Amino acid sequence: MSQFVFKLPDLGEGTVEAEIVGWRVKPGDVVSEDDVIVEVMTEKAAVEVPSPVSGRVVSTTGQPGDMVPVGSALTVFETAAEGASEAAAVSGAGAVGAAGGGVHAGAAVGQAADRGAHVGAAASKDAGVAGASPVRAASNGAAGVAHVAAHQGRVATSPAIRRRAHEAGIDLRNVPGTGPNGRIVRSDFDSYLEQRMAPGQAKGADKPIPLRPQRPVTEQPARESPAGAVVEEGPATEEIKIIGLRRIIAQRMSDAKRNIPHFAYVEEIDVTDLEALRRHLNGKLASGTPALTYLPFLVLALVKVLKSFPQANALYDAERGVIVRHRAVHVGVATQTPEGLKVPVVRDAQARTLWDLAAEMRRVTEAARTNKATREELTGSTITVTSLGKLGGIASTPIINAPEVSIIGVNRAVERPVVLNGAITVRRMMNLSSSFDHRFVDGYDAAALIQALKEHIEHPATIFI
Repeated sequence: MSQFVFKLPDLGEGTVEAEIVGWRVKPGDVVSEDDVIVEVMTEKAAVEVPSPVSGRVVSTTGQPGDMVPVGSALTVFETAAEGASEAAAVSGAGAVGAAGGGVHAGAAVGQAADRGAHVGAAASKDAGVAGASPVRAASNGAAGVAHVAAHQGRVATSPAIRRRAHEAGIDLRNVPGTGPNGRIVRSDFDSYLEQRMAPGQAKGADKPIPLRPQRPVTEQPARESPAGAVVEEGPATEEIKIIGLRRIIAQRMSDAKRNIPHFAYVEEIDVTDLEALRRHLNGKLASGTPALTYLPFLVLALVKVLKSFPQANALYDAERGVIVRHRAVHVGVATQTPEGLKVPVVRDAQARTLWDLAAEMRRVTEAARTNKATREELTGSTITVTSLGKLGGIASTPIINAPEVSIIGVNRAVERPVVLNGAITVRRMMNLSSSFDHRFVDGYDAAALIQALKEHIEHPATIFI
């Protein structure tokens, strides 16, 4: 037997350190080669780091939230001499993609926001590269980190599901996958979990384990009621360490609000005619076909308007002090997912029909929700639209998704009495709540853009002329 020191490998794209998100092993555990031992977070992505050898874990370095420099000792293994020699050879090669030394990109870091406010990411370092936001990292092995072909026997699934399985004590090899090439998707894991936790589970089956690890809490002692009976008190507080994705969210939100002078503009829009058109088109759809929402109409109208307001379809390269305007309209669509708010991108919206646009929006948002979106599908937007649907409220103040300079927010549509041509009538009304970077979009231009957008939405036939 011998000991092998595994150092944090180079994760690519200039990464010099990574934050430990969570250990999958502890000293004394026996692991096989390519078993995931730790999940780390870089500025680009969440990354699962597999073991380069088979053996017993002697020690680990760092706790969740700690930053570990690339090349520093991460884990010490006790291995057979032959296995340690092979692993050392791979480590010495310095190639992330070498056999047994690969790093698999983790779950999409995605863009996160606070109920209609989006995380502002750092400006793109490459001139002309649209929205190269560090927050919008790739999912499923496409985060700019070299991806190694999975070893035979390795279960294909997302890091989020691996984490849930680890916390629940579930062996993923027992979970049937229905995704591509047998990949385990969220619905597969949820179904398996429901069966496992069902009241009629077989005798001797594993007992359900809480899906979340316990965190330090401050408890209050039991107190007596006036009648003398003891009343049990729950935890008074819960401490949650800000690490991983939530840490990046906090950083990006702070950067966006601190660095961007937001100009908010809210306008009321009559969507009665648009609603009539939407219902008419949905009534002609085949059974089971997803219905049209307001967003495809809004994006088509936005495409037409941006021709006259190119300063709103732009990215700010802070490092070079340059505004990069784009002829193509790559629309980011804010999407709520189990991991947080992500912004998948519909590319070249200006070249799409209503139906094509609606289908592509459904495709990329579903990919984001199921953690199947690629790096390309999560980066490159030039302007973002956000809608809270039925939770839209009356107005909101969305935070700009830097390095973009504009974000268009949609609030809830409701029927209410309004005065039209001197008479009170019931109309379907909706507010647009948008934000602009006041350094590059003047208030007059922002208002004029929204007024032009309003004109198209209130007269939907003009969207298609």
